[in-house]
Amino acid sequence: MKFPRRQFLRLAAGGALLPAVSRTAKAQSYPARPVRLIIGYTPGGSADLTARLMGQWLSEKLGQPFVIENRPGGGTNIATEAVVRAAPDGYTFLLVAPANAINATLYDKLNFNFLRDMEPVAGIIRFPNVVVVNPSVPVKTIPELIAYAKANPGKLNMASSGNGSTIHMSGELFKMLTGTNMVHVPYRGGAPALTDMISGQVQVMFDNIPTCAEHVKSGKLRGLAVTSTTRSEVLPDLPTVADFLPGYEASAWYGLAAPKGTPPEIIETLNKAVNAILAEPASKARFAELGAILLPGSAADFGKLLSDETEKWGKVVKFSGAKVD
Repeated sequence: MKFPRRQFLRLAAGGALLPAVSRTAKAQSYPARPVRLIIGYTPGGSADLTARLMGQWLSEKLGQPFVIENRPGGGTNIATEAVVRAAPDGYTFLLVAPANAINATLYDKLNFNFLRDMEPVAGIIRFPNVVVVNPSVPVKTIPELIAYAKANPGKLNMASSGNGSTIHMSGELFKMLTGTNMVHVPYRGGAPALTDMISGQVQVMFDNIPTCAEHVKSGKLRGLAVTSTTRSEVLPDLPTVADFLPGYEASAWYGLAAPKGTPPEIIETLNKAVNAILAEPASKARFAELGAILLPGSAADFGKLLSDETEKWGKVVKFSGAKVD
């Protein structure tokens, strides 16, 4: 059967449009069933809270449940590998955290390469840590802490929630830039570390603001500075470490990533949904209560953050000589 030239060209043009139409239709119909959001932490912490807030808001916006799955263990590597191995169909995502950037250097052997095997989707929030000391330590500022640590090498014990944690690495970055010697004391979680901080068994900690702010406000711990480049609305009276130590910045952050090969139209759909949520007054207010700074932007923006953080913390891990438990 022969077609007139004009009809043939019309059909050919229509055929060329089919893939684009198909992608558009797929994006419009997504999601068609529940979506899993896997996190590498136990319930109750800031990561879990962030995931559950976003899961609830994404469910409302996209019309399908976002089911939170806690898979702690292996320094978040168990959860990460589960997502890396999942089908790249837009129904499994990972709540990404600094541990993913740190682990790339902290672990000698992993069954995946995070930057290679995952697709960045969207940033959510970041929040600083706060440098706290037990009130028995005779320092009230960052310069005084540096001077005291240098005059008493090895005397101060620096608590963290575990080897390679953001709390640990924040302290190691401080030590690297100041040339101070504080003894790292890793705990299995932030709660027991805070308990010993308050009792005075350890003296210094670079703790997350959401879990530490109330202890600072009550006077159980003395806050010296926050680790971001701007002051925190939760502890507005505290300066930044960078005010005294230019170039210092350390913060926890969360975002979403998908298995490599996830269709770009699905990533774009989810990215737009996350950015729309971050622009809403209710979510802004809720995250402000946690002392969080919003991380809106494209998937490429979040990908650059992941790359930059992996490079930065890789240097700190090597400097500290940190090893996994």
